[in-house]
Amino acid sequence: MSNALPINISILDKEYKIACPSGEQSALLASAEYLDRKMREVRDSGSIIGSERIAVITALNIAHDLLNSSQPQNDLSEDIPPRLKNLEHKISIALEKARQLEI
Repeated sequence: MSNALPINISILDKEYKIACPSGEQSALLASAEYLDRKMREVRDSGSIIGSERIAVITALNIAHDLLNSSQPQNDLSEDIPPRLKNLEHKISIALEKARQLEI
């Protein structure tokens, strides 16, 4: 990353300085805004306490959304290796537990 420029981002009111390749600053800022918004949604639900737990639950939610939106479910199950199927299963379990905590 010889052409990396430092970019300041804010997530849950914490400032981070991130090295970003030249020309990708707007994408990084958009990603940071998206992550901040999603983490605030999890935090504001009131059921998850602690920034580390908020980050993990948010990451699981984003991964779940990505896995469910990338391909139809029946095509996805045929193409992914067993390790990813296992990860998807673990994410589903974690999301279900998080949802139960919200109730």
